[in-house]
Amino acid sequence: MTLPDWLPRALAALFVLALLTPVFGWAAGQVGYAEPLENAAEATGATEHASATGTAPFPDYGVAGLGGPTGTFLSAVIGTALTLLLGVGIGRLLGADAGDGR
Repeated sequence: MTLPDWLPRALAALFVLALLTPVFGWAAGQVGYAEPLENAAEATGATEHASATGTAPFPDYGVAGLGGPTGTFLSAVIGTALTLLLGVGIGRLLGADAGDGR
């Protein structure tokens, strides 16, 4: 099996973005960014009646027990890897000829 020519560049770009996740998190804190859905829930009063329906593997984009930047970085690496694996798996299920770029 040969790898597509674009794959090393794509993996390098994803790795750089994962390395920058703590910077993105810090910048979001500096400008007071909040999730739009959470803002809408607060504005309508829905947060008063909210109840958790499940747990997230990486709540608030962090890893329990690790500090902010470290947890954010690890969360980004794991999330990116899982998404990439899922995409590759779906691509293989759909057929080898579908994404070979020919």
